[in-house]
Amino acid sequence: MAVNFGKIVVGIYVEIKRSDGRIHQAMVTSLNEDNESVTVEWIENGDTKGKEIDLECIFSLNPDVAPEEEISLSPVTPPPPTPSSVKVNKIPKNRRTIAPGKAEVPSRDNRVGSTRVRPGQQQQQPESALPPPAQQPAQPIQTQTQQSQQQQQNARRKSNCVKEVEKLQEKRERRRLQQQELREKRAQEVDTTVPNYEIMQMIRDFRASLDYRPLTTADLIEEHRICVCVRKRPLNKKELTAKELDVITIPSKDVVMVHEPKQKVDLTRFLENQTFRFDYAFDDSATNEMVYRFTARPLVETIFERGMATCFAYGQTGSGKTHTMGGDFSGKNQDCSKGIYALAARDVFLMLKKPNYKKLELQVYATFFEIYSGKVFDLLNRKAKLRVLEDGKQQVQVVGLQEREVKCTEDVLKLIEVGNSCRTSGQTSANAHSSRSHAVFQIILRRKGKMHGKFSLIDLAGNERGADTSSADRQTRLEGAEINKSLLALKECIRALGRNKPHTPFRASKLTQVLRDSFIGENSRTCMIATISPGMASCENTLNTLRYANRVKELTVDPNAMAEGVRPNMNAINQLDIMDEEWELSNSPQRDDLKLLCEQNEEEVSPQLFTFHEAVSQLVEMEEQVLEYHRAVFEESIRWLEDEKVLLKMTEEVDYDVDSYSSQLEQILDQKIDILIELRDKVRSFRSALQEEEQARPE
Repeated sequence: MAVNFGKIVVGIYVEIKRSDGRIHQAMVTSLNEDNESVTVEWIENGDTKGKEIDLECIFSLNPDVAPEEEISLSPVTPPPPTPSSVKVNKIPKNRRTIAPGKAEVPSRDNRVGSTRVRPGQQQQQPESALPPPAQQPAQPIQTQTQQSQQQQQNARRKSNCVKEVEKLQEKRERRRLQQQELREKRAQEVDTTVPNYEIMQMIRDFRASLDYRPLTTADLIEEHRICVCVRKRPLNKKELTAKELDVITIPSKDVVMVHEPKQKVDLTRFLENQTFRFDYAFDDSATNEMVYRFTARPLVETIFERGMATCFAYGQTGSGKTHTMGGDFSGKNQDCSKGIYALAARDVFLMLKKPNYKKLELQVYATFFEIYSGKVFDLLNRKAKLRVLEDGKQQVQVVGLQEREVKCTEDVLKLIEVGNSCRTSGQTSANAHSSRSHAVFQIILRRKGKMHGKFSLIDLAGNERGADTSSADRQTRLEGAEINKSLLALKECIRALGRNKPHTPFRASKLTQVLRDSFIGENSRTCMIATISPGMASCENTLNTLRYANRVKELTVDPNAMAEGVRPNMNAINQLDIMDEEWELSNSPQRDDLKLLCEQNEEEVSPQLFTFHEAVSQLVEMEEQVLEYHRAVFEESIRWLEDEKVLLKMTEEVDYDVDSYSSQLEQILDQKIDILIELRDKVRSFRSALQEEEQARPE
């Protein structure tokens, strides 16, 4: 049977009653025949709200829109009076010539007060209750009959409304009981001792609606010049003990979802689900072997084809970078054989045995060094400090870096263990043993002494260190600035590689400077593994990691989008020009690349932050110059001592030449004074630059 909606149509306004008892108007947006209800919407506090309401409830509050069949009379009852007859009846009432009886039904406005009157009482009304005939005006018998029928009809209608209201109340109570039972059932399923069990339930409900298709070994390995993937680690023991929530979901092989908890102004908690897409997404069940299969393994063949390959691990400290690159940890012990370093070395030695590469007679070498605060240290040579210079062919050379020849995978594992034991670490808000340096492990193929190919595997410093640019401690501040700058420079170098740009700003940081040959040439390939922590406490750092990785890949997806950033206002940030002229730093390639880097990242680098990076870069250059000059003065002092020793020996003779002695001594002293004064001036300028850095640091 079709549902009779009466006069209700989409778009009209009807009265509705809220659960708290309020009655207000709402607009009908749809008619639901399946459950005999209508959907209404209204605006409250600027928000659009809506609900489904049963037809009975609508008709009880809005009788004017009820269907005709509910208010029509039975077939035996005569039709209601015509408008003219109703008008005749109203005239005596206005003149107050009729005294109403006790059981007379009130007007429509007083309907609520008359709902307890029974229809039987109306029919059994005694004749004595009517006014005396002498006081009534002469009325046709037909009109009185119609009036009596109208009264019976009104009583019947009111009785139906009461029944319908009672039905609605019963339905409402039933729904409330069902909702209460559902809440109790959910409360039994959810561990209420979890600090954020409401958020956990929201995440569970959201995940239940997803279709999971995770990455498997059967999936095809695609060819990418620049590959960006994300790896989620499982919750660790500390997070499980604290009942930390997992806010990361990886529903498919290339999608990562972050469920960020938010709170409205009225303290209502809700989830903001953010979605990112990459080349590959590895969930917490993926092993190092599987990650290697899709990321670094396709790059191994590149170095045998005279190419340069680079693999980065990027992310927050404690998110699994060192575990991915170096291997499994058991307490303080590390199983290096399961890391990407060792897996890449294993495949290199397997490739060497192939006939087409065996005839090349290639030799394998390995280097392991770290870049800390803009300085390079050799991890295979007791952390000896190294210098990075450019030769006449503009090739970057790391002076003094030791290359160790390796014959098998075991030799590589020994070098990794030695290097990891020397690496610099420190405490951050994310980890008590944060990697404060970029660790670079390189596998180099040489043929008759000349380089054939190079595979660079980099475990980057924790990206939360890049935010420590406002620390009160200068060392921490300089570390954060260098990490921040190197990560920006790395992104721009990958951008230049993906777009085949003629210029790569590799001089903007030491990291990109030593990896310059990995970013140039057509036969260069790069892979970035962004590691993320699943805990709710790490949500902000996780989002920063994903946004960085997303920008790297996003820049290479559309090569036609070549719009360059707007140049920032440099008038307010050239505060160190006087010092530039004194130290001859104004035309340095490093500063030019730094300025280009900041111009291309204006949204991330404010003018104040550029000033800070500029001051830090100049500090590093000035520090190197002071050290070099001091070393030169020290070596010159040794020569002066030898000359003075000869002069003193000359005075032991009986008839030594006093004029010669005094003139030579004066000459030595003049040289000393000139050189020492120059060294003192450089040290003073360096100290002044340190004060400039204090003023330029971001708040």
